[in-house]
Order: sequence, then C-alpha cells, then structure tokens
Amino acid sequence: MNGFLFEQIIFGPVKSRRLGISLGVNLLPLNIKHCTFNCLYCECGWTKPKSKECFTFPGREDIQKALEHKLMVMRNKGAMLDTITFAGNGEPTLHRDFAGIMDDTIALRDTHYPKARIAVLSNASLAGKKSIAEALMKADQNILKLDTGTDETFQKINNPRIKISLEQVLENLKQFKGQMIIQALFVRGTYQGVPFDNTTDAEVSAWLGHIDMLRPKLVMIYPIARATPAEDVEKVPMEVLQPIAEKVEALGIPTEVYP
Repeated sequence: MNGFLFEQIIFGPVKSRRLGISLGVNLLPLNIKHCTFNCLYCECGWTKPKSKECFTFPGREDIQKALEHKLMVMRNKGAMLDTITFAGNGEPTLHRDFAGIMDDTIALRDTHYPKARIAVLSNASLAGKKSIAEALMKADQNILKLDTGTDETFQKINNPRIKISLEQVLENLKQFKGQMIIQALFVRGTYQGVPFDNTTDAEVSAWLGHIDMLRPKLVMIYPIARATPAEDVEKVPMEVLQPIAEKVEALGIPTEVYP
C-alpha cells in the first residue's frame, strides 16, 4: 500500500470530521512521506528510507505565496473556511522554518479569514525544541498525538524512525501545561507476526493516567478511516471507543469520538 500523499503545498478545502471546512497546508516534500514515525496505521503509507527527495521541502516564501493566493481566491468566491490545517505528507514540524511559517499563516489568516482557526496535527516528537513548542502554542488548535499507554506498545504502533521513547513524548507534552488537544487513534492487529492492541484494559488504564496528568483541553478519539500500510490492522468499533471516551470524561476532560 503506497498511501495517500499530497502533490501540492495547499490542498482542499475539504470537509473534515474534526475540523469542519479545512484548508490543508503541506510543509513536507511532495509525493513522498517524511516523518519521525512510521505508524502501522498511517494513511500516508510507510516512511521510506531517507533519500534526496526527502529533503526537498517547499520554501517558506513559496508556502506563503501559495497560501495567500488560495485564500484570496476563496475569499473572492465567498467560500467558507473554518480551519487552516498544517497536515500533509508526514510531520509538519520537520520543516526548518516551521516557526516562521506559523507567523506567516497567522498574518494571512488575520487578513483574509480572521474568524478561521489555525490547527496543527503533530506527533509531538520534536516539541522538545523551544522554537517548535512556541510555534505550536500559537495555533488555535494544537493537536498532538498520544495513543498508547506503555512504551512497548508505543514502539510497536508508532514505530519511530528516530530514537525516542513514550516517556520523552510525555515530557514534550507536559510543557504545554494543558494548552493542547490530544488525538488518539485506537487500533489493533498483527504486524510481522507480532500482535498490537492499544485497547486492552492495561493499555487504556495507563493511557488514561497520562491524560489525567496532562489535562488537555480536549481529547479526540477515533479509529482508522482509510487503508493502512500494514495489512492486518483492525478498525476498532464504536462500542469499544465510546467506553474509553466515557472514562476520559469521568476525569473532567471534554472528549469527542469520531466513527
């Protein structure tokens, strides 16, 4: 499975189940996934070994011009827009000018669609860097991934391409002092003969402990929605997801579940 990749810097707008009418901004190389993780469920496919293509990032000025053009066209047509979303072909904070691009995007949003939100979908692996953390804090929706309770399952499911542990990710998340949204994808299956499951009682209990410690503004819970690179990945049904959400809400943390 090659994955669903974006061939442009700006894509959409699309109707998102979480973000409304969302205009995507892809800061990553076009037509190739570039990420710090290699998640078994990623709709973009596998993170391939580094090549020259992996380092061909769109320039900050090109991103600014492409976004400005799209926003002007949309505004002239009277099009609606709820969210400008940093997503695309991998981990957006890998772009060396991420902080500056965030500032450019805020300025363009304020000019053309002042009521729109800015969202970032990130795995938080690089949020230990001060400049990246500060840039993420500027987003209206700082959406960071945490979908396992133990390091063993973290390594299996997220399959990081850099040396990082769940403990390090949690340290990165702590610095936001709750000013974030946690997204959690629950999944189970088998990869290369090894089972994985973040819906077990032990995993969910450990994950809830992390959520209680982090106290995010919101938790988003969802299953896979598209084909996955690993073949034996199971979509977790709502009757499993809903009780997990209820346990989060019992902690006093708002929770949304997406089918």
